[in-house]
Amino acid sequence: MKTIFKTALVAAAVAVAFGAQAQGYPSKDKTVTIVVPFAAGGPTDRVARDLAEALRKPLGGVSVVIDNAAGAGSTIGTAKVARANPDGYTLLLNHIGMATMPALYRKLPFSVPNDFEYLGMVNDVPMTLIARPSMPANNYKELATWIDQNKGKINLGHAGLGAASHLCGLLFQSALKVEMTPVPYKGTAPAITDLIGGQIDLLCDQTTNTTSQIEAKKVKAYAVTTDKRLTTPSLKDLPTLSESGLKDFQVTIWHGLYAPKGTPADVLKKINDALKVALKDPDFIKKQEGLGAVVAADKRIEPAAHKKFVQAEIDKWGPIIKAAGTYAD
Repeated sequence: MKTIFKTALVAAAVAVAFGAQAQGYPSKDKTVTIVVPFAAGGPTDRVARDLAEALRKPLGGVSVVIDNAAGAGSTIGTAKVARANPDGYTLLLNHIGMATMPALYRKLPFSVPNDFEYLGMVNDVPMTLIARPSMPANNYKELATWIDQNKGKINLGHAGLGAASHLCGLLFQSALKVEMTPVPYKGTAPAITDLIGGQIDLLCDQTTNTTSQIEAKKVKAYAVTTDKRLTTPSLKDLPTLSESGLKDFQVTIWHGLYAPKGTPADVLKKINDALKVALKDPDFIKKQEGLGAVVAADKRIEPAAHKKFVQAEIDKWGPIIKAAGTYAD
């Protein structure tokens, strides 16, 4: 009986402590840190910095800073947040890697479904299928014919294991039922440089990385990977891959916000409420549009729907990655 009473007292004390913590969140004496598991200057980093600025006001003016913890396909920074104190002051902004890591890595120091609190989606970034400027095909129909005629001789570049371009390339090959020679690079910049120089044939990457090259006509562009055509002036005439013949081909590089498992419910609600305000900030929306991204405005901004969406993405990408035999230790 004494043991039960003592346990009840401890549980009550913990509940009171968490309640007090939630009521004082966020404290202006503390800093909210958004961990970005990629290097500074990249697309995810830019999204995070824009979001940090938009979150400051709805979080009561608290300082929101970025911590770039890059490496190992985003697993280092993601693990850092999984191990962090669940007090709402350490958050994670990650992209589609949250859904592909379980299949890409044989062992992970965390569980994507179980070691995080899901706060909400932030945006979707479309992808574009582009080719070297000397590619003889002038539209997607001609490109499909060229691919059929050159099986076994096609080089498909990507920015590294688990990168957006790697994932899009895997899905493209799966949809066509054609194997291409993967050419991995340490980042998108060298991949695009070699594409422009004609060292590789194809690349499928985010609009954040390809729009300026398309506008300058340094590469040939064939299609976008969204369900509808884009409204961006330089991309509005590109058909979708789905309408071009690859039915239901859709892939976007989305970003979501997460907290360590065990973060108090009241704190999570305050962060989610702040996120919803940030996603409606005109300046944030304008900056995201400038990156070619679409700010989330659907049910995925709710934690439960966000988690359900990520699980669906895990289920989608797992078989594709495993069929390709792509793993990292």
